[in-house]
Amino acid sequence: MNAEFFAALEQLEKEKGISVEYMLERVGQALIAAYKKMNAGMTDNVYVETDRKKKEIRMYVRKTVVDDVYEPYEEMTVEEAREYKANAMLGDIIDIDIPPKSFGRIAAQSAKQVIIQGIREAEHGMTITEFESKSHEILNGVVSRIDPRSGNVMLEIVSHGEKTEAVLTSSEQVKGETLTEGQRVKVYVMEVRRGNRGPQIMISRTHPGLVKRLFELEVPEIHDGIVEVKSIAREAGNRTKIAVFSQDENVDPIGACVGTRGARVGNIVDELGGEKIDIIKWSDDMAKFVSAALAPADVVSAEMQPDGKSCHVVVPDDQLSLAIGREGQNARLAAKLTGCKIDIAPASQAEKVNEQTEETQEPTAEVEE
Repeated sequence: MNAEFFAALEQLEKEKGISVEYMLERVGQALIAAYKKMNAGMTDNVYVETDRKKKEIRMYVRKTVVDDVYEPYEEMTVEEAREYKANAMLGDIIDIDIPPKSFGRIAAQSAKQVIIQGIREAEHGMTITEFESKSHEILNGVVSRIDPRSGNVMLEIVSHGEKTEAVLTSSEQVKGETLTEGQRVKVYVMEVRRGNRGPQIMISRTHPGLVKRLFELEVPEIHDGIVEVKSIAREAGNRTKIAVFSQDENVDPIGACVGTRGARVGNIVDELGGEKIDIIKWSDDMAKFVSAALAPADVVSAEMQPDGKSCHVVVPDDQLSLAIGREGQNARLAAKLTGCKIDIAPASQAEKVNEQTEETQEPTAEVEE
């Protein structure tokens, strides 16, 4: 029986990844709990020894040899002790072997429940550990059900054999995107929390990190570190601006992200349901970076202000609405991307301001000694 039992534990380790040592510890706890259930009043003088090499599990009750027995579960007389040890004397500690097969049905059922609980706890711990390692990563999920009242979507997520359920709240869903039961969808893991019923995975379809991870998956140069994503500004479901920089002067960061005939960025756009993506070349020259961030609008000039946090930009008159964007979106995303406050003016207005400035300047005169 012992050999078969150890074989079963080894099979459990192979199939579920639960170590034999962990289960032996739980089995020991189960045997002790079962014995105490049979012997009300038993204290902590019961212990279990397991030997994986010999495939043995032995349980003992430890008692002290005394003249008069007051605690029968902890003490025994010299006569009783000599049944187990021929030369036993007062003060000796005697370990009495307890055969597990002598346990009653109720006690055995109690032991079984402890073992089952041990398996559940081990699986629970492995699931949490697996998903904690996926924080700030992309996972694939399958829509299992949709709550018609809240709009929340329940997803079944699997990672390296570990399965759990996560909730995509309505606030983290892309506006206008319709998900259906059975649909496969990529989600960004914002955070993983430990819960009583398993890992609580906070996921999103709107987080800028989703776009960054999609580019890492689609663009080898980003995955390899040749091209670096410097910043992202996103209004999910509508438009994203992403700033990239190449560590290799021979590699065009924008071209690498776009791919042949736009294949790479096209795959990402498809995954995001048609969301527009502007790929910007990052520059440490802030004025130059701001100018690029306002694409697709052309910029006549860009000048950083003394505070170093704002930039005055001049665009052609016919490009003003393009630079600002619908409801100010283009300018707003450019400001988020660069971290800079952007003041946009049309070229005609800038010329008038320059002329007025020149007219108001007082003429200077040279003073001779």
